[in-house]
Amino acid sequence: MRLLSKGKVEVLKATERILRSSDRTWEIYIPKILRLVKLVRSIYKTKVPWNKKNVIVRDRSICQFCGTIERKMTVDHVIPSSRGGKSTFDNCVCSCKSCNNRKGDKTPREAQMSLKRQPWPPTIMEFINIKMKTLGIDKVLEDLWKNEQ
Repeated sequence: MRLLSKGKVEVLKATERILRSSDRTWEIYIPKILRLVKLVRSIYKTKVPWNKKNVIVRDRSICQFCGTIERKMTVDHVIPSSRGGKSTFDNCVCSCKSCNNRKGDKTPREAQMSLKRQPWPPTIMEFINIKMKTLGIDKVLEDLWKNEQ
């Protein structure tokens, strides 16, 4: 709503639900699909910030040890933090709780586990594409594009 009021987005499609102010001086249909008019660079200025949520998004909620997909994932340090491993995209992977507990305070080699994919710092575009696919926004955009053709 803040971006809408600042003119940074425009409504492409709205829902039937109405949002009203408490004194009923204004009302607006709740937007369903917005188009970014002005690029907001303050979200990711130069790189994707490291946090547990972003590691899980990068790995698409897939355990990097056994390949299972779960709703509640943990983040595992490839080189354990107790051994000087840093909390960075290069050293952290998405892991299910059982694999994280099995690996414990060991390296994957010591725990006789292998990674499905080596960790990497995602670029902003990679991260946005993954996030769009995860949320299903890419399909909505494809449908909009097809309808306009």
